[in-house]
Amino acid sequence: MALRDTALPEAAGPRPPTAPALDPCDRGRLLSGAHHDPHALLGAHPAPGGIVFRALRPFAEAVSVVVDGQATALASEGDGLFAAVLPLDAVPSYTLRVVYAGEARELEDPYRFLPALGDLDLHLVREGRHEELWKALGAEPMTHQGVTGTRFAVWAPNAQGVRMTGDFCCWDGTAFPMRSLGSSGVWELFLPGIGEGARYKFEITSRHGDRFLKADPMARCAEVPPDTASIVHVSHHTWGDEEWMAHRGDVPVHVAPFSVYEVHLPSWRPGLTYRQLAEELPAYVDDLGFTHVEFMPVAQHPFSGSWGYQVTGFYAPTSRLGTPDDFRFLVDALHRAGIGVIVDWVPAHFPKDDWALGRFDGEPLYEPGDSRRAEHPDWGTYEFDFGRVEVRNFLVANATYWCEEFHVDGLRVDAVASMLYLDYSRDSGQWSPNVFGGREDLDAVAFLQEMNATVYRRSPGVVTIAEESTAWDGVTRPTDSGGLGFGLKWNMGWMHDSLQYIGKEPVHRKYHHHEMTFSMVYAYSENYVLPISHDEVVHGKQALVSKMPGDWWQQRADHRAYLGFMWAHPGKQLLFMGQEFAQGGEWSEPEGPDWWLLDPGYAAVADHRGVRDLVRDLNVVYRATPALWERDTDPAGFRWVLGDASDDNVFAFLRYDAHGGPLLAVSNFSPVVRHDYLLAVPGDVPAWAEALNTDAVRYGGGGVTRTDPVKAADGELRLTLPPLATVWLTPSPG
Repeated sequence: MALRDTALPEAAGPRPPTAPALDPCDRGRLLSGAHHDPHALLGAHPAPGGIVFRALRPFAEAVSVVVDGQATALASEGDGLFAAVLPLDAVPSYTLRVVYAGEARELEDPYRFLPALGDLDLHLVREGRHEELWKALGAEPMTHQGVTGTRFAVWAPNAQGVRMTGDFCCWDGTAFPMRSLGSSGVWELFLPGIGEGARYKFEITSRHGDRFLKADPMARCAEVPPDTASIVHVSHHTWGDEEWMAHRGDVPVHVAPFSVYEVHLPSWRPGLTYRQLAEELPAYVDDLGFTHVEFMPVAQHPFSGSWGYQVTGFYAPTSRLGTPDDFRFLVDALHRAGIGVIVDWVPAHFPKDDWALGRFDGEPLYEPGDSRRAEHPDWGTYEFDFGRVEVRNFLVANATYWCEEFHVDGLRVDAVASMLYLDYSRDSGQWSPNVFGGREDLDAVAFLQEMNATVYRRSPGVVTIAEESTAWDGVTRPTDSGGLGFGLKWNMGWMHDSLQYIGKEPVHRKYHHHEMTFSMVYAYSENYVLPISHDEVVHGKQALVSKMPGDWWQQRADHRAYLGFMWAHPGKQLLFMGQEFAQGGEWSEPEGPDWWLLDPGYAAVADHRGVRDLVRDLNVVYRATPALWERDTDPAGFRWVLGDASDDNVFAFLRYDAHGGPLLAVSNFSPVVRHDYLLAVPGDVPAWAEALNTDAVRYGGGGVTRTDPVKAADGELRLTLPPLATVWLTPSPG
């Protein structure tokens, strides 16, 4: 906080009158960090005989007040307190001259400043309606009353006192107690001279007298784990994605192409920073034709092994890969490459680390006070108290923060089911019903509706996506119709059933045929994404290609056929990294994808490059074929051609675009070629041409393909179906 070293002259004449002694109770509370209004005791105030100046400067050898260039010594009151009365009529502009170890520094006094937080901000915080909460709380560098510094503010309504501490005071917060701003529960202090890069925490004294350090819940930047301090940050990034932002909402997502490449940023290319990733990831994703990337959680988290799902810094991108502006640079680069960015968002729970949100001010604050509801039984974490307006505000504002400050195009909301049900993973007696006697968490429902409504109102073009594993009605129904208001929902049922089917030996698949057709019973009940995510290729679940039965050729053939079926099925697509080139090993967070499988020197490189080429072509044909995405949420956009051929392991269906243009998808999940296979097709299409065949030699298949159109007669089409393959056909031109 030093502004400059100085050697100012001391005032001549007699020492000024001794300041009135502090009330012993006030003094004790001030020195112990338990005073709610230190500004009433410190700084400059009218007193008998003039203006009393009082400073709290532990370890100082001497303190003087400097008015109009004249320094007047303050008398020591012990315990780092210095005070004196100057014969003045009004409080002047002044600084403090403080001597530490023989070195004099001229400093601004934090206790001469009015609150740097307005009444409207405090009102909105108290009401839980501050949609830009990150601008009201946390660390905000600013110029206040003509002086440059940082305003710190934190919500801690149960605390007796809060002090600022950091590297600027050798982590001794005695000199910087904060003031409580009325009934808002907010504590505030403006510290002159503190700027970007300063490391800090809040030193909180609980109502029980316990004292502990907490990281800033609103910190925009944090230290690299295992260090846990918050860092003052200001963005200096200049965005270059104006065209993307202006047009990303032109076409609603449910009637647009939407294929997602899911990425765990720290392990996609282990060791790369955000800026280094910006040099490689956009080009790779663009080459494969995906429309979006989805990042597993990028918010600050202490344990890498949680993959980001145990968040301690909800407003700070993980510092492992760089600064917040470095993350902005990555998002910007993806947008300039025409690729949307979705981030995983985790409002369901948070870890119990003693320096983070848990029992933040010594009491349950972000978590419910009822221990039965506070702790998540599966993950050893706390759940958020969705019934508390300030907590809901913290989360709703956080959702808008990622959309507005980092230009992300979507939020995939993790573990929605665990929020919606009071009895989630709880036995009888471990939960209490809602006011209607049900198991639904009505507070969580209200929170999700508020979050979705706020995000869609403030950030046109953004999509919210629910990971919701139950049959909750109306997940993607608008909030004004009683729904939760999400744009899309992960189709966990399709994922589970289809993987069950494809994991069976072909001879047994006929007994599980319904597992591939059942999804169409409910396909239009919500707006769906078909996810093959990280959860399905880790921890003993095997990589996608390794789930397939048979030898290596059959596994790859099944893998390709499955992807062809998936891309043709109603709903959007999501594929986790590594599965696009059929790596056989499970995903490992420390090691990332097995990129060596694509090295030219690897003997079987063609096997893996072939699958990657297929994924590229799936995306290219998909994006160029509106029938595959334009009517994803319209039942008239789908018709079964053959849904009951269980003995043959064959599925055939039509997809239609908005003008009735069809695409025919046929999957043969048996290992035999089926010649002259009869299908009933629309009579107005005289011939069909292959748009894509997963058995093509270039993909590693057997080459049972054809380049010439296939003629249909009287609505009947006879095809040769390649083994373990999916074929897409479109009307032949002319």
